[in-house]
Amino acid sequence: MSHYIRHGATSAARMWVEIADRIFVRRYSDYNVNIGLVIGDSDCLIIDTRGSERQGRELMDEVRWVTSTRMRVVNTHHHYDHAFGNYAFVPSEIWGHERCATRLREDSRTTQVALAAAMPEVASEYLDTRIAPPDKTFRDGVELELGGRPVTLAHLGRGHTDNDVVVVVPDVHVVFAGDLIEQGGPPSFEDSYPMDWPGTLTRMLEAANGPVVPGHGEVVGRSFVEGQLADLAALSQLARRVRLDGGSVTDALPLSPFPSLASRHALGRAFAQLAGEL
Repeated sequence: MSHYIRHGATSAARMWVEIADRIFVRRYSDYNVNIGLVIGDSDCLIIDTRGSERQGRELMDEVRWVTSTRMRVVNTHHHYDHAFGNYAFVPSEIWGHERCATRLREDSRTTQVALAAAMPEVASEYLDTRIAPPDKTFRDGVELELGGRPVTLAHLGRGHTDNDVVVVVPDVHVVFAGDLIEQGGPPSFEDSYPMDWPGTLTRMLEAANGPVVPGHGEVVGRSFVEGQLADLAALSQLARRVRLDGGSVTDALPLSPFPSLASRHALGRAFAQLAGEL
């Protein structure tokens, strides 16, 4: 057990796993989402905030079982399961890509209403969540100093969304990939840019020399990233080839490396990109 876990901590707090020196991951049953915690001498960085204001407050309490340092937050992208807990951390700095802030301002209410309709038993939890878009934004990247520990936030291109951020902790070679990488299931393509995604992952590989924390699932390594990159590259090449031959998404589906539903989303988005519609 890490010495950073305070004596007498609850069993929930003990679910934090230290994957490198003062680098923790907490995997929640809600959406199988991973939350990261990077601790420096003066500050800590919380990577994503879960799916509602209540969940964010629960997370903040659990962070305090691990460290009492000043909290800062980064969103890996705008999706609700990664960013709707932000308000719990106000007035701490919340970092994110500039389009993450825009999407949270413009799209969140529609998402909240959809979540409430899909889960009426907890509708008020989502409808009452106050949305806090990142107040510290960037376009390409920024380096944060946590007190003797630099951390890089980088937008390496579009992939899972148009605002994916990768968090790199260079002193221990740890990468938090957000949903650019998913373990335990296929990537999510609903907001994706499949023709860009392989290039974005190729750039991320330059830093993937140790543990890679996906947005969902178990911590992986470089070989897993290479495998998912190969599948994404195969899908983008398939879309290009079939479209060039005059074929359709339906024609391409049987040849996709991903399951049918994921493939339909992915190929639909890929064809739209190739047609200049995204």
